Amino acid sequence: MNASLDTDVLIVGAGPAGLALACSLADAGIRTRVLEQAPLSSLAHPPEDGRDIALTHRARRVLSVLGLWNRLPADEVAPLKKAQVTSGNSPLVLPFDAQDEGHEALGWLVPNHRIREACYAGAVARADWITLQGEARVTALHRTADRATVTLADGSQLSAPLVVAADSRFSTVRKMAGIGARMLDFGRTAIVCRMAHEHDHEGIAHECFLHGHTLAILPMAGRQASAVWTVSTDGAEAIMQLSDEAFAQAVDSEFGHRLGDMRTAGQRHAYPLVAVYAQRFWADRFALIGDAAVGMHPVTAHGYNFGLYGIETLTRELVAARAASRDLGDSRALQTYASEHQRVTLPIYLGTNAIVKLFTNDLPAAHLVRGAILRVSKHLPPLKAAITRQLTGSGLSPFDLVRDKLSTLPHIPRPSSLFGRR
Repeated sequence: MNASLDTDVLIVGAGPAGLALACSLADAGIRTRVLEQAPLSSLAHPPEDGRDIALTHRARRVLSVLGLWNRLPADEVAPLKKAQVTSGNSPLVLPFDAQDEGHEALGWLVPNHRIREACYAGAVARADWITLQGEARVTALHRTADRATVTLADGSQLSAPLVVAADSRFSTVRKMAGIGARMLDFGRTAIVCRMAHEHDHEGIAHECFLHGHTLAILPMAGRQASAVWTVSTDGAEAIMQLSDEAFAQAVDSEFGHRLGDMRTAGQRHAYPLVAVYAQRFWADRFALIGDAAVGMHPVTAHGYNFGLYGIETLTRELVAARAASRDLGDSRALQTYASEHQRVTLPIYLGTNAIVKLFTNDLPAAHLVRGAILRVSKHLPPLKAAITRQLTGSGLSPFDLVRDKLSTLPHIPRPSSLFGRR
């Protein structure tokens, strides 16, 4: 290997996580080169992809510090003031209200393509510290005692003290580093579409666990909402083939006509649901961030938030390493980052997957457990407060509290069978 060390950190993947990391490191005086296999022209104006991201208070703070929050179109940022969870035909509702914890909003919903635009613009504005390289597909990774080197499809090589993979939950560079990942294929597909509706949504998000499928209605700016209809994958194609009118009528019917007449206001997109958790978040001169580290089921809206939390932690540790005159690929910095990121993400990853399994299970026993969870959570203010703090990104995971409370209820499976063991 004879590639020169021409940058401090090589970042593979110019999605919103990779670009936000580059901005964060640039502001700390650390130079990066971001490698993206797609042409750079596709990053400046990414197409609308149907996905809307719920950003927590902590995530908003990270974006604000990086100057990226102000790059989001203000008229497309929608405050999420309340959330309601229902199960089947049960009259029980588990409500969450931002005001209960003294917040104006639980979080903010922003179209994914607007976040991508903002991150790209932020990276371009830091051109003195960030080099963006398109059509740069990594085909090999080699690490030695003093450097990490990537080989590109055109045969060129680039080296740096540290390589960071931010190339999706199915990261090829993660595999090159010898890091495996646990993957949970839910056998379900999320069909997302922007909907216009007659009545004001009042900033309320609805998560409706119905018989055999799930419907989320997420409040967007104006009288529009993002419908996320999660169905068995073998039934997704039939829904995708519906006319716009038939699809809107189906969503309206499943939601009980609570927002009045509905119509489609965007294209439908289908996303198979697979959760991913890397076996490790670091190796010698190598780290994972974003979905390459943790790819979440969208039901608890933690995906990109986790990416931003990881960016904040990794930047802090790399800055500390440099201040101590240590190499940016220093294992102590990477180990500390990995340990903290796992502590923050693993309980929620396991809890989210268990909740999804439980609330999409149509066996009678599961119905009983779901009803018990709704009753217990609704009437225990400390538990509701813990969950609200998790939604806002201002507290630790509430899943331990849920498990503890469930263990006191009769005729309910033991908590470890519901939520998995740590």
